[in-house]
Amino acid sequence: MNIPPAPRVVTFGEVMARLATPGYQRFQQAIPGRLDITFAGAEVNVAAAIAQLGGNAAFVTALPEHALADALLANLRALRVDTHDIVRSPVGRLGLFFFEKGVNQRAGHVIYDREGSSVAILAPESYDWEHVFQGAAWFHISGITPAISRNATEVALHAVRTAAAKGLRVSFDMNFRTKLWRWEPETAPRDLAARTVRGILPMVDLFFGGPEDVALLTGKPLTAGPKDHRLAAARQLIEEFPRISQVAMTLRQVTPDSRHELGGMLYQASSGQVFHAPLRAGQYTPCPITCMVDRLGGGDAFAAALLFALTTPELADPGRALSFATAAFCLAHSVEGDFNLVSRAEVESLAQNGAADSVGR
Repeated sequence: MNIPPAPRVVTFGEVMARLATPGYQRFQQAIPGRLDITFAGAEVNVAAAIAQLGGNAAFVTALPEHALADALLANLRALRVDTHDIVRSPVGRLGLFFFEKGVNQRAGHVIYDREGSSVAILAPESYDWEHVFQGAAWFHISGITPAISRNATEVALHAVRTAAAKGLRVSFDMNFRTKLWRWEPETAPRDLAARTVRGILPMVDLFFGGPEDVALLTGKPLTAGPKDHRLAAARQLIEEFPRISQVAMTLRQVTPDSRHELGGMLYQASSGQVFHAPLRAGQYTPCPITCMVDRLGGGDAFAAALLFALTTPELADPGRALSFATAAFCLAHSVEGDFNLVSRAEVESLAQNGAADSVGR
């Protein structure tokens, strides 16, 4: 029996080396000393997670020609990510970011060192977009990519336009980072982000982002009360950008004792339905996170799992797809590093049972 290949999802963006302090040490405790090095980036996180779930994911970026970039490629290939369209460049560098975990009432801290990365300086024509999108069903990108440089904005716009023209569905995760969006110094980061992303949204089918992102992009305050503000935001965004057919949001509530309660929401424009997960006895019941191993990459895990579910026939029903994505979002907080190294079976077990076995035997 010939099983057709899974629909191909292409992601494009910057990948960085992540240098994290061990455990919950502060920078001044860990340095001089040891930092834990892994790789990370919004779009590469999505590709890695889709591949781990058993999907067909390709990641596109530009990397310098040195041994550290070779190690990155080997890492991605080991995770079954398609890297054939990654461009190697004699100019530019591999971006870095330094991460200090938060704990209890102390927030986490990120320091970026990514200016002049290869993907930030290469022109749109550096990539073979005809080959990149051949046979692909979805193209995923986030707001981080156009945030890193004016040139990266041009590449992102070119990629999205090409994907949409070729009939791919486009998903976009707002991922607003106030430390980025500095490439036009005379414009405030929020204004620059809003102006740039508004040029992308007319070609987007699936949007990831919260009410505050919608307010930023539309320039309009939300009129609904706290209970309905997410649904109101989704409808407001689609009213302004009617190609968007789905709006997905992660939900996070932090309790006074530092416990995180996680969930997800999906709005379907065609039916006007709104879905929430997790559900227990038909009621929204958030997933409690009592041991936070690593918070970074959770939203990317959610986006990856939703894209995987939507391209997998038996998971594609909106309610079931959201349940799957929310379970992956919860599990991501149990994995060290940005890549969500969990299997489809683990995600389905949590989505169906509401809890994981303490030990798989």
